[in-house]
Amino acid sequence: MEQLELLKSRIGMKLVRIGKMTRAIATQKFTAKNFEITPEQLTVLAALIDHDGMYQRQIGAITLKDRPNITRILKILEKMELVTKKADVNGRKIQKIFITEKGKAVFEKVIPTALELWQKTIQGVPEDELRITLKVLQQFKENLEEDLNIQI
Repeated sequence: MEQLELLKSRIGMKLVRIGKMTRAIATQKFTAKNFEITPEQLTVLAALIDHDGMYQRQIGAITLKDRPNITRILKILEKMELVTKKADVNGRKIQKIFITEKGKAVFEKVIPTALELWQKTIQGVPEDELRITLKVLQQFKENLEEDLNIQI
């Protein structure tokens, strides 16, 4: 496919739209099931499940959330006792963020709904095409990370 044809296909806009649709549906499902967290907060808990004990800026980089948003989310999660902050041994002002047992329990309660949404998203897509799609998206991500200028 020619570059101009690719641009005209609006692949970037389609990806953004799919992301927004996914978030909207997740929000509806979380609300309907009376979950105590939002999909946005789930992304932070998921990052901590994968890499517990990160700095706030690292969580922001992984979740692609700016400093004010990540600060707001972490304050809410800390108030709910889903995460805790502990002073870094090397610096008194710097704190690492850890998921609590309660946070892990909430994550485990919510993740099946997120997985249901993923299954709905990929419904009808053959496994080999899904693998190729994920590989292409990973390459897009790597290409863009070079210019993103964030530290993880």
